[in-house]
Order: sequence, then C-alpha cells, then structure tokens
Amino acid sequence: MEPHDYIVVDIRGDYAFLRQTDAENTELFQVAAALLPPETDIGTRLHGMMGMFEIVP
Repeated sequence: MEPHDYIVVDIRGDYAFLRQTDAENTELFQVAAALLPPETDIGTRLHGMMGMFEIVP
C-alpha cells in the first residue's frame, strides 16, 4: 500500500473525514480521530499510510 496526502474536511465526534488530495477521488475517507496527531483540526493537511498519519507543514 502506498502513502497518500489528505486534508481534513470534517470532524464528527470520534471520527474525522479526509479527502485525498493526490488523486481524483472525491469520496471522503472516514478514520478514527484517535489515529490522527493530537493537533489535527479541520483544514489540516496529512500524509498517511496504513493508519499512520503525520501533519504536512
């Protein structure tokens, strides 16, 4: 599995909804907020692979 870039578009309770930015896929990807860095908020850009995410400056 290869890494992808995402942007957080919504956070609802224990889940964040991410949009992949390095592909034409417009579907949102739901992920448990606990898997994201603590400082993640709406608009945060992330780089992730296999459930591991890091904030992209």
